Amino acid sequence: MLILIPLYVWSTYNKEIKAQSVVPQAVLVLGGSSQYLEREKFTAKFVRQHPNLPIWITGGSPKTSTEQVFTKAGISPKRLYLDYEAVDTVTNFTTIIDDLEFHGIKSVYLITSDFHMRRATVVGEIVLGSRGITFKSIPVPSDKPPEPIQKSVRDGARALVWLLTGFNVSKR
Repeated sequence: MLILIPLYVWSTYNKEIKAQSVVPQAVLVLGGSSQYLEREKFTAKFVRQHPNLPIWITGGSPKTSTEQVFTKAGISPKRLYLDYEAVDTVTNFTTIIDDLEFHGIKSVYLITSDFHMRRATVVGEIVLGSRGITFKSIPVPSDKPPEPIQKSVRDGARALVWLLTGFNVSKR
């Protein structure tokens, strides 16, 4: 057991170093922010610094509202890939993973609210990691406290069920 701990730490550290050296090929936004479209507005500013990256938005705000945010920011709607199949954090990843893989995307900027990032990271490591896709977390600032760790554990378990069976287990 004692020998496994250093191996785990080294493996995690090595994985983190590799992820930091990869240049993301796309932006992945987990929709679901409030009526004020915080995540979309933050992303519209962020992608101005990355003018060649496609923008994948899964779940979240209505299509017309999302498109208006990006149009107002001068971002071409041709860069947007909007997916509305997701109903929660796990399906944000599982409903879009095949499309990312189909387009040859191996690394993304992952954008979600700061209070939601721990859970998104847990699920992303499992779902995106299962296809060899790495990510760099870009948290949207808020004044909310981090979500309870139980949500991360629950959704991590749900993501593992998806990985092993291909089935999305409802959180309800």
